[in-house]
This record gives sequence, structure tokens and C-alpha cells, in this order.
Amino acid sequence: MALETLLIRVKTAFSNPNKTTPSFKTNPKRIAVLAFEVAGVMSKLLHLWQSLSDANIVRLQNDIVSLEGVLKLISNDKSFLLKLAVAEYCDSLRLVADSVTRLSQNCNDPILKTFHRVFTEFADSGFDSVAWTLTNPKEIESKHRRMERYVTLTLTLHKEIDELSLLESTLRKALLNNNKSKNNKNKISDLEQKIFWLKQEVKNLKEKSLWNKGFDNVVLLLARFVFTLLARIKVVFGIGNGQSQSQHLPYLSRSLSASATVHPSGQQNLENSMNFVSGSLKSFKLDEKKEDLKSGFFDSNCKNLENSINFLSGPLKSLNLDEKKEDLKSGFFDSNCMVLKPPKGSLGDSALSLHYANLIIVMEKMIKSPQLVGVDARDDLYAMLPNSVRSSLRLRLKGSIGFCACDPLLANEWKIALGRILCWLLPLAHNMIRWQSERSFEEKRLVLKKSNVLLLQTLFFADKVKIEAAITELLVGLNYVWRFEREMTSKALFECSNNFNGFLSLYKSN
Repeated sequence: MALETLLIRVKTAFSNPNKTTPSFKTNPKRIAVLAFEVAGVMSKLLHLWQSLSDANIVRLQNDIVSLEGVLKLISNDKSFLLKLAVAEYCDSLRLVADSVTRLSQNCNDPILKTFHRVFTEFADSGFDSVAWTLTNPKEIESKHRRMERYVTLTLTLHKEIDELSLLESTLRKALLNNNKSKNNKNKISDLEQKIFWLKQEVKNLKEKSLWNKGFDNVVLLLARFVFTLLARIKVVFGIGNGQSQSQHLPYLSRSLSASATVHPSGQQNLENSMNFVSGSLKSFKLDEKKEDLKSGFFDSNCKNLENSINFLSGPLKSLNLDEKKEDLKSGFFDSNCMVLKPPKGSLGDSALSLHYANLIIVMEKMIKSPQLVGVDARDDLYAMLPNSVRSSLRLRLKGSIGFCACDPLLANEWKIALGRILCWLLPLAHNMIRWQSERSFEEKRLVLKKSNVLLLQTLFFADKVKIEAAITELLVGLNYVWRFEREMTSKALFECSNNFNGFLSLYKSN
């Protein structure tokens, strides 16, 4: 019997060599107040999994990397743009993995405490020594629903605790009040009853949510989903050992066929030229006579818009896309996240991306309703301009002081040109605001509903020289349209005044 029992134990051990389900029965450490931090980590994992869905990957490949503003201001090399997307996904996963590493130190299971080591090993070599990668679709869906339920319950618990704290504070103030009237006693009684029932609700939520769960079970859930997300990224984008994994983990590539998976390829052949200037203003030529300059800057020098700036965007010069593969010694995350560092000459490098986004949005509002822009608003806009944009604007407007903006055809051409520029520039500005606001509020909120805006869709990697040329173009056009609207308004008021005076004179004469 003793030999038979020993054989059964040995057989069980060999049949489950990587079993990591916690078997400790001696008072496992509870998550308690860290439940809110854990819920935030789960929320990030769920959002990252959703952003890697089939629909979002196809959208990335077909739409995002083909945005006109991205091609003009960042790069027209789709391979490089895909590298930026992969880098952001990897960096987001790395940050979540760091949080799981900190939480794992509270576990009793020694294997869970080694999460950082085994995860780094899996990232660099593709070898999952603890078999934490989920491969069964039903199992992945089950874990996904479980985390969603935990997040929802923990969020509700957070709200109930805040409400309970508020009620207890109100009760303390009521008790300190020396008012012994019947209304005050009734108020105290109602508050005590509400607090009693709310405490019961909080206690119930603590049992169901992450609050009373043990670290081992929850960290294991997080660790397995982190491993699965990394495998998903490798399979979809064909990174490192992702190709070999796709044969063993077919579900991680979901419904995407081999031709639909997004593998960064060679440099794409785009259309020959993408001019920055929004269409040609053909009614003007550069060889106008000098006497035409007297009629104003716009009647003469705005005629060169077709040839002013060519915005054919190549890869930013500080990024060499033809370089060899990164040395494996640098690690998976180091090699794949390094392109997120903004290159020299970009708005991210000069920390101006958010400021320029706000500037573009302000100009867009003025361009939509130039007749509503007052002198003070125009001065405020000028105060927002960096010195480099002011210098280029003064150069463009040189010789235009005192000109008469009264040509309706030129004003209409400017409006069309400004509309075309904003068509591809404005989405990047709005994405920059949205991306920044989501990360600013991320630390203040327990769970944040994020959009799927990637950094490559913003102004972060935009070439500073190109974006300043675009802004200068908008300012020059806005200047003419604004002056035209003011002069037309003044002319209309003057004619109205003359007609009214003429009517009064006629009335008096009769």
C-alpha cells in the first residue's frame, strides 16, 4: 500500500509539472484595500485585449497607417508606422506587467513570486516554462468575463464606500448639533438607518469583489492574461517567435487569415507626391510685375501656393528603418519600444505637441466663423504662437501692411485651401488632446474608458518644421479671410448708413 501511494503521488506530480494553482490553506493574504489598484490593472488588460481585436488590427492596417495627416507629417513608410503601433502596444503591456510584478511579491506561491523572471524569459525567448499562456477560446472568454465582473463589482464597492463615508460625516455633524428638535432627531434616525443598510451592502460587495480575494488566485489570473496578451501581439505582428507560436496557438490569431495578419513589411510604394499646399490657386503666377505688389501681399505673393512647400513625407531622418534586427541581448521590450522615443526635430522631442494641438483647434474655430473673431481674440492667438512661427509669419506677411482685402474670389480660394489643410491636420490635433487627457485622468480614476487612439495618430511624432509651415499657412489664410469679412461688414454698414441718410433726406424734403 505504501508503495502504491508513493507511485500515485509520483504519477500526479509528473502529470501536472507546471501546476501553479495555490494550494496553501493557511490564511492566504487578502487583497483588501489594494483591490482598487488591482481593478485598475485588470481594466488596462481588458482594454489592451480589446484594442488587439480583429476589427482594430484590420483598422490599423487599412485606415490608421493611411491617414493623410500621418503620411504628410510623420512618415509615408507603413512599415515604420506599424513599428510605432507595435511599440505602443508593447510598452502598455510592459507597464501592466510591472504592476503585476509588484503585486506578485504579496503571494505565498513561490512560483508566482518569480513572475518577472518567467515573463521576461517568455518575452525574450518565447519559452513558456510555467504554461501560463491561455490557448483555449472558452478559457480565455471565461477569464475575460471573470475580470470584467471583478472590475464592475470593485468599482461599485468604491462608490459605496465613498457614499458611506459621506453619510457618516453628515451623521457626525448632526450629532454635534445641539438642536434637540424633532426634525433633527428624525434626520439622525434616517441617517443611522441608511448607514446600517449601506454597511451591509459594502460588506456584501467586499465578499464578491476583489477585496476579500487572495493574492495568489488573483495574481495568477493576471499573470495568465498578461502572457496571453504578449503571445497575441507576437502572433498578430509576426514578432520574433510569433510565427512559430501561431502554429501552436491558432486561437491567438483569432479569425485573421495568414494574409490578414499585420507583419511589418518592406517600404510601401505610395503615390508619387503629396503636396502640403491644399490645392492650386492657379490664378496667380510668380512672375507678376512689381507694381502688383502695391495692391497688397495676398494679391501678389499668395500666388505661389502651388510651389511653396512640398510635404512628401519620408521616414524621419533620425530613424533608420533599414537597420538590422536588434540584438537579442537588449531584450524584447527594449528592442520593440525604443522607437517610441521621439526623434530630434519632432514635436514630441521639443515637448510642443499638446500646445500645437490646442493652437490648431483654436484656429479651426476662428476659420469656421471669422466674422465673430474680435481683435482681442486675434491678439490672444498671436500670443500663443512660438517664436519660430511668429518669425515665419512675419516673413510671409512682409509687405502686406495696409493692404485691402476686398477680392471675393481670393477669399473663397483661401477658404477652400484652409478647409483642405484642416481636413488632414485637425484629426491629429484632436487625437493628441484625447490621448493626453486619457492618460492625465488615468491616475485619478479607478476605471477609465479609453478610446483606441494610438500615439502615431497624434502630433507627437510630427515633424516640427512641417507642422509649423502648416500652421503658418493657416495663419496667413485666416488673416486674409478675417480682414475680408471685416471690410465686407464695414462696407455693408456704410452702404446701409448712406441709404438710411438718403431716405431721411428724401423724407424731410417731402
